Amino acid sequence: MRVAAVQHDIVWEDREANFGRLGPQVGRAAAAGAELVLLTETFSTGFSMTPGIGEPEGGPSAQFLAAQAAEHGVWVGGSCPEIAGDGDLPYNSFVLAGPDGTTHRYRKLHPFTHGGEHERFRAGEGPVTVEIGGLRVTPFVCYDLRFADIFWRAAPDTDLYVVVANWPAARRLHWQTLLQARAIENQAYVVGCNRVGTAGDGTEHAGDSRVVSPMGELLATAAGAETLVLADVDPAEVAATRDRFRFLPDRRG
Repeated sequence: MRVAAVQHDIVWEDREANFGRLGPQVGRAAAAGAELVLLTETFSTGFSMTPGIGEPEGGPSAQFLAAQAAEHGVWVGGSCPEIAGDGDLPYNSFVLAGPDGTTHRYRKLHPFTHGGEHERFRAGEGPVTVEIGGLRVTPFVCYDLRFADIFWRAAPDTDLYVVVANWPAARRLHWQTLLQARAIENQAYVVGCNRVGTAGDGTEHAGDSRVVSPMGELLATAAGAETLVLADVDPAEVAATRDRFRFLPDRRG
């Protein structure tokens, strides 16, 4: 399966502007043969803490993803602030829309307390794995990348980890290193999709989106400009790597 990470800038707190910019980029990814197209964390608003930034579950951002999936016949995912249940605070919700009209959600488990996200967003409850054409995909969001235990927990049922982010340029080495570490220790593909540009709060983002193989090799990378990162992933390669190097059965805890 071909996977595309759309490395893009974000217009601060302007959903319609972002939909207008990102629609053609999803189309280019689909034209390049991608079956799974990823946008960044909070692709439609930026990583905003503004009160009231949340939208209803199934709101405009989820509708945009579903429309793109239907139009191009591909899976499309990215995160957005969604309010669900009995709380006033939104989740940082990764929404994955399929070309068949189905929608799956993973809610970010670890709000970024260093940046105050825990005061404006609710935490999710657990990992979610979605099977796409025989490929088992487990999404995470940005700060989740620092917590190896949730990747470990999902490893037996995962061929490809997805990490969408607004990861700051000041800690880009951490982003690069942890993406490769998660691939190596879990013997699975990892795709990191990070934004570029300057956020409304002044935070700089360097992109560095990439696809990492189950052996930790960089299959595709990007620097600091808007671009597509494309790579082919194969669940058979995950199975073969885990059979050749039987490390996961030795894991404790």
